[in-house]
Amino acid sequence: MQRVKSASVAVEGRTISQIGPGLVALVGVHEYDREEDLKVCCRKLLAAKLWPNDNGAQWRHGVKQKDLELLCVSQFTLYGTLSKKNQPDYKLSMKAIPAEIMYNQFLHLLGESYDHEKISDGKFGAMMDVELVNDGPVTILIESEVEPPKSNRVNGVDGIESSN
Repeated sequence: MQRVKSASVAVEGRTISQIGPGLVALVGVHEYDREEDLKVCCRKLLAAKLWPNDNGAQWRHGVKQKDLELLCVSQFTLYGTLSKKNQPDYKLSMKAIPAEIMYNQFLHLLGESYDHEKISDGKFGAMMDVELVNDGPVTILIESEVEPPKSNRVNGVDGIESSN
């Protein structure tokens, strides 16, 4: 996540979302993520104290306390690695169909926990132009730290298995 002064997402040259001050969350879904991971990341994202309070004390208020906006951008490349030939490898990212379901569940969780009118997003799976003015800069990595499942099944969405 990045604390921003402003941000926008465009697809095919057309702006589809934009926010003022708030957070941009680049959301990657790991192949083993489950609903519990989404809940943990949602809580952390909304609770992150990245702004000063009214007295100027740093790191005291979160996006909810400041009544700011949130822009989520799906980004499977976050779990990308480089092969021995230095080519991108995305095997740690969840496959597209279950990842889209998980991403939409994440947006739903955010909307349940915060004002859904203050939450914007890009377009899942699209080539997006993301512009932002990072405030600080402040960029923080959020991970769920929930244990992966003990099988090869992707448990994030019931009835969906990985096609590895």
